[in-house]
This record gives sequence, C-alpha cells and structure tokens, in this order.
Amino acid sequence: MAHETNQITTHAEVAGARNASLQDLIPILERDQEAKIDMVAPASAMTAVGGNIIVTGLDPVLTPSGVTIADGAYRPTAVADEGIADKLKIPTAYLRRMRAEAVDLYDLNVNGWLQKAPARPFLVRAFKGEPGVLRAWLSDSYKIFDHLDMLTAVLAGVRESGHEVKITGADLTERRMIVRVESEHVAALAPELLRGYRSPFTGQTGDELPVVSAGFVFTNSEVGGGRYAITPRIVVKVCGNGLTITKDAFGKVHLGAKMDAGVIKYSEDTQEKNLALISAQTRDAVATFMNRDYVERKLADIQREAGREITSPAETVELVAKQLRFSDSVRDSVLNHFIKGAQTTAGGIMQAVTSVAQTLTDGDAAYDLETQAFSAMTIAAAA
Repeated sequence: MAHETNQITTHAEVAGARNASLQDLIPILERDQEAKIDMVAPASAMTAVGGNIIVTGLDPVLTPSGVTIADGAYRPTAVADEGIADKLKIPTAYLRRMRAEAVDLYDLNVNGWLQKAPARPFLVRAFKGEPGVLRAWLSDSYKIFDHLDMLTAVLAGVRESGHEVKITGADLTERRMIVRVESEHVAALAPELLRGYRSPFTGQTGDELPVVSAGFVFTNSEVGGGRYAITPRIVVKVCGNGLTITKDAFGKVHLGAKMDAGVIKYSEDTQEKNLALISAQTRDAVATFMNRDYVERKLADIQREAGREITSPAETVELVAKQLRFSDSVRDSVLNHFIKGAQTTAGGIMQAVTSVAQTLTDGDAAYDLETQAFSAMTIAAAA
C-alpha cells in the first residue's frame, strides 16, 4: 500500500492539502474562492512597507459577496516574492535574504524599482484579510484559470467520456493544484517491468501482482506556476507508484489579452466558454490515455530501458542525483528505496524515485520528483 499522509491545512495564509480526497479538497477551494481578490494595479498604486505590499487608489467593485475593496495591506507569499523579483528584475535569492534579514532593504529595493515605471500595470492575486495574503504578482496579460472552475470542468469532461475513474489523491500548494485520476477498469499486465520488484511499503512483490492501470494527473496553477495540463500516468498496483509520461501531456499556458486597471470581474459567458473548452479537452484526453493499447505501447517503450542491470547502486544513484539535482536527503531516500525494492535494474531506479515521491510531505516536491522518474531511468540505463 502506498504511503498516505492525507494532510490538510486550514486557511491561515494559503490553504493546502496533501493526498486529500475530493471531498476534502472541494471545501478548501470553495473557501478560497470566496476570499479571492484579483486586481490590475499600476506600480504607482503599490508600496512596500515592512515587507507588506500596500495597495491604494483602486475603486471598489460590487461582487456576489458584496462590495470588494482592494485597497489595503497584503503579505506576499514565497511565490509572490518570486513574481516580484521576476517582474522588477531583482535577484530572487537576494529578495529572499532581504525579507529574512533586512526588511528595510526589501522595502527600499521594491519601492525603488516600482518608482522607475509608475504606470506599468501588474496583475496582483490576493486573499482578503487584515492583512490580506498576496498570492501572486503577474503580468497583466496573465489568463486566470481558477482551481475550482478547472476541477469542475475536468470532472465534467471525465463524465462526458463515459469512463469510470476515481481520484486517488489531490495536493494543493501555494504554487499549484495536482489531482491524480485512475481507472482500475483499464489495466494491463507488466510482468517484465515488475519482475523481482518488491513494494517498499508492504513487501508485496510485482511477481505476485504484475498489474498496472491507466490514469492521468491534472495540474493547474493560479499564481504563474505553470500551464494547466493533463498528463498521462501509469499506476503500478503493487505499490501505487505513478509513472508520469510528461512528453505526452497537453494543456494551455495562462496567456490572454491585457486587462484594464481595477478589480477583475469576469462575465459568465466568458467563463462558460473557457470551461466548456477544458471539459472537451479532458474528454479527449481520457479517450486517449484511458486506453489499454496506449498503456501497452508505453510499457513497451519503458521496458526497452528498464531491464538494464545496475551493478553499482550507490554510484548510479549518485550520478542520477547529481544530474537531476536531487537534494542529499532525496538521494539517500532513493538509494534506500532502491535497495528495499530489490530490483537491481534501471527500472528499479525509476521505481525508487516514484516511491520516494509518495513519501514527501511537500506536494510540489513530490510532483516534481515523480516527473523525473523516466529521466532517472534513462540516466541509470546509460551509466
């Protein structure tokens, strides 16, 4: 059985979840939706004070929850600071150091560069509060796809496809939403891939359960952390490892027309058209990825490299870690899982990377590590 954390956090700054169920995820997204405020503001309307961003001079707007007042103080998240650094051309590491060690220098640098181009507009995404939370600092041409709307559209597309699937876990971080979907009804045998493999979680072997199932992972960012994407994923039943096939992913970048200044409110017609497109794309993705022939073709591709024997595990893992820039702790965990997995092949390295990904408490780190599993196998096979 896969490692389960099922961690949920409440909305202290930015609500988060790790391995959440759909029933856990939706209330968090609904609460976030109520708290959101998006505004396009010129540099002249924003000032850094004590590490917060103070917004002044924007008109209030009438929304379904009442009158929304944009003016106020907002505390940037780490993701928002990355956006500020990028847009104002301040080195990110330096901005982080100033926030941690000399907030007066943070204010001085941010304000100095804002004053250089006072008319330049930015899209600021925030949560209301006292102070509010500044979630993202983006270009005014960034196209917004909110998590709740996107999840609703994706689930509608799945229903339209007629495939019976289940959501096996969802992660919500400051940077993105990650939803893993699986179909137990579209399965294939993978005895070559799983020969000799042992789950590091339960000890059950791939020889006893040489089965994989079709799935995909849906990702979306509200804060500039990447395009929304639907990526095929093959799930190893004996351990829950996810083999994410990133080269077959499709999605859309968050780029649209420039927006007028002020608090943003979208028409229902615009939203409906955007979501209808997402639903249609999901339906097509399910038809493509939730298909036994597709899974078997991908297994054949994987198995061409997976069988290469690894004679020096420590050296091979060290090479993989160096090329893929794993932290020391991840490198050590991968070696440990490789040994526990008892599959002394390049495929065993891939399995170790994906099983370690399941144990990480940071959803972003887990997703990023899983997407590196095929690269890890290729490096190990060539070593």
